[in-house]
Amino acid sequence: MNEELNELRVRRIVTGHNDAGEAVVAADEHVAGTGLAEDAGRTGATFFQLWATHEMPVDLGEQAMVRQRRGSATTTHGSGSASVLRIGVLAPGTRSPMHRTESLDYGICLEGECDMELDGGETVTVRAGDVVIQRGTNHLWHNRGTVPCRFAWVLLDAQPVEVGGRTFGASWQHDA
Repeated sequence: MNEELNELRVRRIVTGHNDAGEAVVAADEHVAGTGLAEDAGRTGATFFQLWATHEMPVDLGEQAMVRQRRGSATTTHGSGSASVLRIGVLAPGTRSPMHRTESLDYGICLEGECDMELDGGETVTVRAGDVVIQRGTNHLWHNRGTVPCRFAWVLLDAQPVEVGGRTFGASWQHDA
């Protein structure tokens, strides 16, 4: 099933400007699915790395666009002022590892459903049309269904979470 997901493509349309300053389509292309660097192919997840910025305010120049178009194969950049846009697809019957990112994540479930499990013991079923605001919490995704679950993710670099005088940074924990 993961091979089928890797064959999927997401169309990305990027706007820009011509020499007269008029808006034009700078790119109309399909982006292939990949894995995340942290995951190293250990789950049935496919990600479409659509865009990444590296500073705030964002540089909208042509040279910056080349780097931004590559997206990011890591969860976030850790610069404190970066963003990542990706589509993620979790195959049926698979789950992610328990993980935490140093980011504020906006997750929009586009199709399918999966469970979000938190390390505090709560589980919430997320369905198409639901939005998850992930605030640096330790969680995993589990697709217990029979169809792929597709999310759009926007990740914004954030400070590590501090609770009770302890700091919780990024983690990516695979089961032994």
